[in-house]
Amino acid sequence: MIRITAIFVLLPALLIGAAVVSAQDRTLPSVKRRTDGRTANNPDTDWRKHMAGVCRADSEPVGARVLRDYGSIFAADRSVTPPPVCVFSSEREVSDFQASVKTRTENIGGVNIELQAAAMDALSAAISQAAERGLRISPRGGAIAGKRSFGDTLRLWNSRFIPALNYWVARGRIKKKVADAARKMPVIEQTEQVLAWESEGLFFSTGKDRSILTSVAATGTSQHLSMLALDVAEFGNSSVRRILNDNGWYQTVADDSPHFTYLGWADADLPNRGLRLVARGGFSYWVPEL
Repeated sequence: MIRITAIFVLLPALLIGAAVVSAQDRTLPSVKRRTDGRTANNPDTDWRKHMAGVCRADSEPVGARVLRDYGSIFAADRSVTPPPVCVFSSEREVSDFQASVKTRTENIGGVNIELQAAAMDALSAAISQAAERGLRISPRGGAIAGKRSFGDTLRLWNSRFIPALNYWVARGRIKKKVADAARKMPVIEQTEQVLAWESEGLFFSTGKDRSILTSVAATGTSQHLSMLALDVAEFGNSSVRRILNDNGWYQTVADDSPHFTYLGWADADLPNRGLRLVARGGFSYWVPEL
């Protein structure tokens, strides 16, 4: 008798809940899939403390910078796994992490893209919605628009680091002996050295006029290593951006407009996850509130 009574008491609430979910189905087909019971207004962990602990932001300059520039990924919902470290230090470390999470590969625009499974589910939903409106969502830059290896990030870093290092050596601003030593430094130390040079006005971007981190992630720090990022060719289309946002994908790296990160939350929830909205160059980026 007690069980029957409980059912009749709970039934109206269940029906109301079903109606709410039905309404969400029409607008947030991927974001709604969270099943861990956690909400953005009441997270069961303080992601900022976790992130700061992972990045050792209070004692490591590189960690503090990565936290500021790429830290939004740590606010992702529980359907995916954020990186366990702030900076991956080797190919083995990256491959071990990538093998530990559930992934899915889809051919998108003729390119095989691999992402964490929940992120790919949300992306597939966004692509379908875009197609219904005569729009496309496709990768920018080939297969590395999604998953990347440690070697990929090293190659991209060196495409800026080496030419800039040679540039400053040729102009007598950095001694050759010091530059040679920098080339051999471990990942974190090398990045720390570059940031130190940039604090003196010796910039390492392609144009040598701004920070290297505005054009490329430091080796081992890219969100692509966690398979939760996608560079989107149609990033300039506001309708495409809205569809991606409605499915949990957001621009999170200021000045990198094609780059989207899977967070899984509705945008109204993001401030409660410690993120703030920054408008720049006609785009809106969700970055850590530090």
